[in-house]
Amino acid sequence: MAAAAASAGRTAPGPGTVVVVGSINVDLTVSASPLPRPGETVSGTQFSTLLGGKGANQAVAAARAGARTLMVGAVGRDPFGAVALDALRADGVDVGWVEEVDGSTGVAHIRVDSRTGENSIVIVPEANGAVTAERVRAALTAAAPTSPVVLLQLETPLEVTVATASACADLGLRLSLDPAPATPLPEEIWAGVWLACPNETEAEVLTGTRVTDVRSAERAARWFLERGVHQVVITRGGRGTVVVGPSGTTEIPAFGVTPVDTTAAGDTFAGALGAAVAAGLPWPVALRRAAAAGALATTKPGASPSIPTAAEVDTFLKGR
Repeated sequence: MAAAAASAGRTAPGPGTVVVVGSINVDLTVSASPLPRPGETVSGTQFSTLLGGKGANQAVAAARAGARTLMVGAVGRDPFGAVALDALRADGVDVGWVEEVDGSTGVAHIRVDSRTGENSIVIVPEANGAVTAERVRAALTAAAPTSPVVLLQLETPLEVTVATASACADLGLRLSLDPAPATPLPEEIWAGVWLACPNETEAEVLTGTRVTDVRSAERAARWFLERGVHQVVITRGGRGTVVVGPSGTTEIPAFGVTPVDTTAAGDTFAGALGAAVAAGLPWPVALRRAAAAGALATTKPGASPSIPTAAEVDTFLKGR
């Protein structure tokens, strides 16, 4: 199967297990162009209430890419919590480790420029702050026999990040960290990270190296490698992706698409890559599928609705 995938470059991942530790939000999205300046009111063209949060987006992306996917997080006992859980279940995500807590579910207010597809986001964490280190370690210990790939972001408390990295190191699990929103992290975290997947802005915040080209991306990636990370993938939007690891540096060109909404592109890339790695696909094939999935996610509005299935990625890659 792996050989076929390597030759075709578009074979969908087979079963593999992905555990996502992270945020669950409901996205309140408005579209307009131009977006309002401070003190200005403009008329919009669209409004939606949909599943979001970097953790939930990555879980949906992994599930649609074919992985058995388990979500670890928290929602409030409110109508938005029901919306989020129903949406995750609809994509086959196991929500047995999603805790329902008193209070409100996390929300994100997203403003999308309907002409360019660019966005700005304000996140109110709410229930995401109730995720605990103890619950994360229990979930990862229970999932460990399936040798899952673990996906993590930074929209939950810092203690959750530390606990996830520590548990993955102890249990021998491959942890993929999407360090967003970017913030300095304790040094001990990196020893538990198998893959770091920042965008160019996040890479600069963490390493102090401004990423402007492949050479500077490689310098930033070395910062992660020196701290024990096995692979580094720096995404650069329409300028492609730079991958640095034991085999050297590789540049993956971006797929040419017309963006409509970039909201979940990075999450889609991370989730699809996690699913491909969990399925045992060769590294170059996994990266290409993730890049294709991320590109496709920019061609539709909304976060979770824009995330493609494995079949859609197959069709997109056919003949490319």
